[in-house]
Amino acid sequence: MQHLSRLNSLALMIALVIGSPLAFAAEPAAHPVPANSAKAPLPLDELRTFAEVMDRIKAAYVEPVDDKTLLENAIKGMLSNLDPHSAYLGPEDFAELQESTSGEFGGLGIEVGSEDGNIKIVSPIDDTPASKAGIQAGDFIVKINGQPTRGLSMTEAVDLMRGKIGQKITLTLVRNGGTPFDVTLTRANIQVKSVKSQLLEDGYGYIRITQFQVKTGEEVAAALSKLRRDNGNKKLKGIILDLRNNPGGVLQSAVEVVDHFITKGLIVYTKGRIANSELRFSATGKDLSEGVPLVVLINGGSASASEIVAGALQDQKRGVVMGTTSFGKGSVQTVLPLNNDRALKITTALYFTPNGRSIQAQGIVPDIEVSRAKITREQDTEYYKEADLQGHLGNGNGGADKPSGSGPKAKPMPQDDDFQLSQALSLLKGLSITRGN
Repeated sequence: MQHLSRLNSLALMIALVIGSPLAFAAEPAAHPVPANSAKAPLPLDELRTFAEVMDRIKAAYVEPVDDKTLLENAIKGMLSNLDPHSAYLGPEDFAELQESTSGEFGGLGIEVGSEDGNIKIVSPIDDTPASKAGIQAGDFIVKINGQPTRGLSMTEAVDLMRGKIGQKITLTLVRNGGTPFDVTLTRANIQVKSVKSQLLEDGYGYIRITQFQVKTGEEVAAALSKLRRDNGNKKLKGIILDLRNNPGGVLQSAVEVVDHFITKGLIVYTKGRIANSELRFSATGKDLSEGVPLVVLINGGSASASEIVAGALQDQKRGVVMGTTSFGKGSVQTVLPLNNDRALKITTALYFTPNGRSIQAQGIVPDIEVSRAKITREQDTEYYKEADLQGHLGNGNGGADKPSGSGPKAKPMPQDDDFQLSQALSLLKGLSITRGN
């Protein structure tokens, strides 16, 4: 399969990874990668040179260097000079890759931000240690286990708060400028959802995927069901699938997402040198979207698995792709776990859209290009209307009068300040009207 979710058994797992330079994923493959290189004789002259260089460094470098450091640096050099996506993963990098694709980690359940050099809680996540302890949005974290947070980077603060499930941690908080107080929490398994959804207007659904994690396909299915319920259990008029700034993730989840929107046909296939890198994924016929009009939003931050979804829906003529050209990562990486919680991530194949397109270094070109822009609304001058005139005639059909200022005040919605999303919604409305929905 293609992605590295949380690996339950690291020893024998191989995974094809679809991800951007910043996010990767993989799943266990059925067979190990054949060691074709073992048939060739070892390059003895080059190995002697390597050993000689290592000896010279150990003997002459200005400071002592141990064998482990030299060998790990040599391995990193071998991988880093292949292509931008092949790499040697140390224990921390490998663990981070597994966390990012599983969407699970040991933590407290808070989203944090920075304000004037201080760590500020943006929001506690529901049903987590933080929310149960009464931590509130707007609280400032001034200490973590007694260590002041002033001067810490966001990454350093987050690393201090994450840890093993079941371990206790004490946060010192300041609320509304008051006296600092301590809150002791027990780290728990935190599950971060990769899918958000809501109705933008009656009949028009919005689904945002931030990353393709192991459960993203299930989350999209749940989002589609919820949108229908929120719409009075009636069929939607249209859906916007937002993949902007989505760096990629688990390939299998990307395939599952496409499968929720089409009834038949090829979704994606891969080509490589080794047998188990030749893969094909097709629809299973479970279109949960009910075939309603679809607009897919992409931009330069949409990479890898995001491009698989956009490319498949575009080639299958299932939806209109709108936005700007995507990142252009069309390669597949295989993750080979090593001992000591390390791994190799090696590019082994390219993936292709249903029509045979490789988007490597080119990206997905949108059907309708819409650049990011600010929405500046003109001051809404209220016009004097017929219904304001004294002695005006009533509506012959019995309708209520609508004088100026009688319209309901609309609550703020995502499309109000998002030009690309606003354009996508307008297109959906047009498609809905022309189809008679």
